[in-house]
Amino acid sequence: MKVVAFSGSARKDGNTALLLKTVLAELEAAGIETELVQLAGKEIHGCIACYQCFKRKDGRCAVEKDVANECLEKMKEADGILLGSPTYFADVSTEMKALMDRCGMVSRANNDLFKRKLGAAVVAARRAGAMHVFDTMNHFFLIGQMIVVGSDYWNIGMGREKEEVAKDEEGMNTMKVLGQNMAWAMEKIRA
Repeated sequence: MKVVAFSGSARKDGNTALLLKTVLAELEAAGIETELVQLAGKEIHGCIACYQCFKRKDGRCAVEKDVANECLEKMKEADGILLGSPTYFADVSTEMKALMDRCGMVSRANNDLFKRKLGAAVVAARRAGAMHVFDTMNHFFLIGQMIVVGSDYWNIGMGREKEEVAKDEEGMNTMKVLGQNMAWAMEKIRA
C-alpha cells in the first residue's frame, strides 16, 4: 500500500510540507509506503480545456510541458492521496489548483481514475480562510468518487513563518490522528 502527498506550497519545506510529513510519519509507522511531492519550484499550469483527455482516453494530459503527468502517474499508482495547500487569499495555491484541475479532468475523462482511493486534505493557514481551502480540496476527492478520511478536528494547522505550524499543538495532533485514521482505513479496505 502506498500514499502519495502533494504539497501545493510555493515555499519548499514550509508549513504545508511539515503538516504532510506529520501525517506521512504515522502512515510509515503503520508500514505503509509514502512519498511527498513538493510542487515548489516545479512548473505546473492550469487546464487549457482542450478536452484531448476525453478524446484520447489514455490516462494522460495532452499538455506535456510540465509536471502534471508525472503527478498524475503517482496518483494512479497510489492507494491514498493527500493534498496539502497553504491558504492564499482564502483559497488553495495556484499550484494546487492547477494540479487538481489537470489531474481531475484527466481522471473524469478516463472513468474516474481515482475512484475508491482514499483521500485527505491538509491546510496550512496563518489565521483565516482555511475552511474554504479544505472544502476546495475535498471537492476534488468527492467528485472523483474517492473516500475522504477525516481526523478528530479539521485538518488544519496554524502558522505563518516557516515551520511555525509546529507550535500549533492541536494542529499537529490533528495530523497525527489523520495519519492513524488513514492507515486504519487502508487496512480495512485491504482486508
